Amino acid sequence: MPAQTVLVVDDEAHIVETLRLYLERDGFRVIPAYDGRAALELAEREKPDLIVLDLMLPEVSGFDVCRTIRSRSQVPIIMLTARSEEVDKLIGLELGADDYVTKPFSPREVAARVRAVLRRAALTAEAPPSERLAVGELRIDLDRHEVRCGDALISLTPTEFRLLATLARQPGRVYSRAQLVEAAQGYEFEGYDRTIDSHIKNLRRKLSDRPGCRIVTVHGLGYKLEESAGEGARP
Repeated sequence: MPAQTVLVVDDEAHIVETLRLYLERDGFRVIPAYDGRAALELAEREKPDLIVLDLMLPEVSGFDVCRTIRSRSQVPIIMLTARSEEVDKLIGLELGADDYVTKPFSPREVAARVRAVLRRAALTAEAPPSERLAVGELRIDLDRHEVRCGDALISLTPTEFRLLATLARQPGRVYSRAQLVEAAQGYEFEGYDRTIDSHIKNLRRKLSDRPGCRIVTVHGLGYKLEESAGEGARP
């Protein structure tokens, strides 16, 4: 089986080289990029299995790289952000990134995140063909990785898909943020509350104005999915 490919994008060469060493030691093929324009070209040409993406890049910003890639592909994206820039993390997640790591970071942590995100993506891809979920007008095909509401096909990132599938398996059940981050990422990490909230916000936006279901906030507890009468997702 060929090695999985990780595109590592950062304008600091020592960060790229450090991550390359750790990821190659774990058996990954690593493609380096040092600016946003090169990242877009390599993502299109090489079709990596995952992208580690710094947000502060020359030529094209990491935000624009993330937005462009997400418009073309559902490849998992792990952002690298400055610890103090909380807004950057939330914007990156809203653009479709699956996870983030704050600088300074442990390269072992990044390698662990890469393995976890790829493992979750593989589990989603290997779901039993017969398993389909339905809540109201919402239909989730786990084998095809498709979500439909009525006749409309809804495009979701891998993390959004796993979150929605988790909620849809037991409609009406309240899931805590910790349970949802475990379902989505397979581990807990600092800041997971805001991460899950951002993914839920994205899901609500994509499900808004569509009949059949809504994601409801249960204050102090978490979230649940329930059928609706067409009023869309509740803020």
